[in-house]
Amino acid sequence: MSNDIRLVVLDMAGTTVADDGLVERAFGAAAGSLGVETGSAEHATMLEHVRATMGESKISVFRHLFGEEEKAQRANAAFEAAYHDLVDAGHCAALPGAAEAIAELRGQGRKVVLTTGFSRSTQDRILAALGWQDIADLTLCPAEAGRGRPYPDLALAALLRTGTDSVRQIAVAGDTGYDMLTGVRAGAPVVAGVLTGAHDEQRLRADGATHVLKSVAELPALLGPVG
Repeated sequence: MSNDIRLVVLDMAGTTVADDGLVERAFGAAAGSLGVETGSAEHATMLEHVRATMGESKISVFRHLFGEEEKAQRANAAFEAAYHDLVDAGHCAALPGAAEAIAELRGQGRKVVLTTGFSRSTQDRILAALGWQDIADLTLCPAEAGRGRPYPDLALAALLRTGTDSVRQIAVAGDTGYDMLTGVRAGAPVVAGVLTGAHDEQRLRADGATHVLKSVAELPALLGPVG
């Protein structure tokens, strides 16, 4: 079945791009901007939710945490500013083998789409820092797809935008349970979890992973040549 895969939808942070705690650091700045002190019980509860929902659209996370739209937008703006500063300071790197895996997947004749829970501005900041503007066939953020993870919109938008014929020709790979749910809900026959990011094998399999890999570097071999 993997030989029929024509489209590979890859997550960024934690899957192809090293996170190294950047999301949590940026969240700390965002929470602080709304008066939530680092180390407080409120901060700990919020951080637990952030970890559990890694992969989800960040504005959706802040809407859940702060309730009011104005507060959510303020938190999101502070998060993006902090994350951009971290990227600009050099705290952004590709995971080992990720660029090579993307090149190999495309060399096999497959389309590759990079997706994220970040905004377009943050996604572009990461791509520019890595020199990845042209590494994939397409890049997508939640605002361009409809809804972010765990909904299927990112994978389905990738299918539509690349002209892929069927959901049965999609592979989805990511490091979070929400990535797995996106793949399952999109009808992808290959939903691969990787162990380089937020969630462990148990969470990935619970949310529908058909395969669990050490890293995205193993994905081209898993899929093999196009049939």
